[in-house]
Amino acid sequence: MKNRTQYRALVLVFLFTLLSGCGGHLSRSRKVDLVVQTARSYTGTPYKYGGTTRVGMDCSALLFHSFQSVRVTLPRTSEDQSKKGKRVNIKDLKVGDMVFFATGNKKREINHAGIVTAIRSRNDVRFIHASTSLGVTESNLYSSYYLERFRKARRVF
Repeated sequence: MKNRTQYRALVLVFLFTLLSGCGGHLSRSRKVDLVVQTARSYTGTPYKYGGTTRVGMDCSALLFHSFQSVRVTLPRTSEDQSKKGKRVNIKDLKVGDMVFFATGNKKREINHAGIVTAIRSRNDVRFIHASTSLGVTESNLYSSYYLERFRKARRVF
């Protein structure tokens, strides 16, 4: 069942891209929609350090593939991805923004990333990421775990 859902999501992404023409000519809102749709098509994919496929992937691969769907090429690591685009304040986040965290022992070293998927309220900002324990999933940025580890956000379009 999960594979059928992923297949349908990929078909929708493909059709959306095909019907929209060249990825470079899409409006910001269409680009954001496609990035989020692509990211969500990976929901449930297991976490694998260094993984880049539906068999297993890490957080930076999720961003890499999601933005590639609109012809935005990001670096492969979350640290390098965190240097792309325009810096955004946490209070000014929009759907499609990239969010970066330091979840390891080094409090300043960015080693985790996600994409904002929904802003439900001031304290409920959802982002999709590849969790080591849950695989690709959506979480609340304002949960105590992620808020404590949040380091920066970037907007590429």
